[in-house]
Amino acid sequence: MTSSDFPLQRTSKLPIEVLISPFVNFAKIEAASGILLVVSTIAALVWANSPWAESYRAFWDTPVSMGFGHLALTETRVEWINDGLMPIFFFLVGLEIKREVLIGELSSVRQAAFPLIAALGGAIVPVLLYLSVAHGSEVQHGWAVPMATDIAFVIGALAILGSRVPASLKIFVTALAIADDLLAVLVIALFYTDQIHARSLALGLAGIALCLAANLLGVRRPLIYAVIGIFVWYSVLKSGVHATVAGVLLAFTIPTRTYIDRDLFLKSSRWLIDRFEAAPRDSWEARSAIHMIDTHLQLVESPLHRIERSLHPWVSFAILPVFAFANVGVPIVGKVAAAARHPVSLGIALGLFIGKPIGVWFFAWLSVKLRLASAPQDLSWGALFGAAWLCGIGFTMSLFIATLAFNDVLLLNMSKIGVLVASLASGVCASLFLVLRQIGSRGFADNG
Repeated sequence: MTSSDFPLQRTSKLPIEVLISPFVNFAKIEAASGILLVVSTIAALVWANSPWAESYRAFWDTPVSMGFGHLALTETRVEWINDGLMPIFFFLVGLEIKREVLIGELSSVRQAAFPLIAALGGAIVPVLLYLSVAHGSEVQHGWAVPMATDIAFVIGALAILGSRVPASLKIFVTALAIADDLLAVLVIALFYTDQIHARSLALGLAGIALCLAANLLGVRRPLIYAVIGIFVWYSVLKSGVHATVAGVLLAFTIPTRTYIDRDLFLKSSRWLIDRFEAAPRDSWEARSAIHMIDTHLQLVESPLHRIERSLHPWVSFAILPVFAFANVGVPIVGKVAAAARHPVSLGIALGLFIGKPIGVWFFAWLSVKLRLASAPQDLSWGALFGAAWLCGIGFTMSLFIATLAFNDVLLLNMSKIGVLVASLASGVCASLFLVLRQIGSRGFADNG
């Protein structure tokens, strides 16, 4: 057996490994889920363009009732996915935003400025491009569709590119995508809420306040927050505000503090390990020590991190693929020529494929020129443009906003075609661009 065959031989990690290890674990899940998203997308498109296309729409448009009495809800299958499962995805987004703000790339003004300003540009320019093409109140309602970035596909593409992409660029893109998701949530809350029922909204806000009070009182059991969260989800859904907003707000109330501090954990763990070592094999004393170690491991991890870690595989490998399978299926046979001329699909495609990379890159460059932010020294502007181009992969978030923006089937189908074409083109072109460049060969000369 060689030294490389024994994973526990190293007693410590390099500082850079400690810093980027959470991101590495995160990226592994996103890369794998991106492949599953592609499979779900292809399956939906094949079904929707097959001789059995009517059964695709009929299946997802079938009403399903859940609940009892006055609390019963009746929605179609696709609405249950969009209103019931997607709030869990946005809850995870909220957890990621809170984590980044507290301890991650957004934890200080200087750290946050570069990806935040870039994300702002990546939202503004696509919207302006869309509005320059789409005229008329009905089609203009989809102005927010091209402003979103799909983090699963983008991180998946960066993972596939491997060593061609420096770790600092991956971290920048992750922070940008999280900031981008926050902008999308704000847009959904402010501009895609038609009618508000004050009583239901007040009950939802009261539930959020209750979660916050539980946090302040030291409640650490995720089950308590889950029960309150279901009540908040139901109330916000009935209020007219989209339930995804409730998911993000609930995430901000989840505790980030640990029950025991680091020194106490280390001291008690060493004592328990000694007790386990001294106990006879498979004895009651040995099992008791193991159980206590497991309890201490849960206490030293904050509820936010524990919930985020538990939810990530479910969201990546179940919720997002199901969302894609239910929403992506759009008839494209014989529709491509019409989509190329339609203002909705054309505006979305231009916004994502052209507006997104230009907006991200230019605002990032401007933030450095105006000394509002500093960029990582090991990146080149060319590498950053390639990453910005990858952000043109809108997919999940763009499709979701499209379902909120358009009630008309034709406009919704045109928007889906625009998202799919732009996302595919952005992913392919950006990947080729990054492969052909020597990433990281030059630093930011103007960084000062």
